[in-house]
Amino acid sequence: MSNTPYSPYEMHISPAEFKWMVEMMTSDLIRLLIEREGYEFVQAFEIVYNSQTYQALLKPESTFYYQSSGYVFQYLISEIKTGEMR
Repeated sequence: MSNTPYSPYEMHISPAEFKWMVEMMTSDLIRLLIEREGYEFVQAFEIVYNSQTYQALLKPESTFYYQSSGYVFQYLISEIKTGEMR
């Protein structure tokens, strides 16, 4: 086992694929906030992009980029309710 940090490239995806997966997850999170929680688009956009959950999504080692949107959404909702990503 390597001591180097986890890399999305160990999953055999390109940087472009990783970026696409993050963008799709981000879009899903915004949509879910609008549909399930009743937020307006701008508010949902700001919540997602300013969240700890989004910061974790940008880090391949979090593995959020290949989880289901519903799974990551639960972290975001928890963060909204408690102020911490759990």
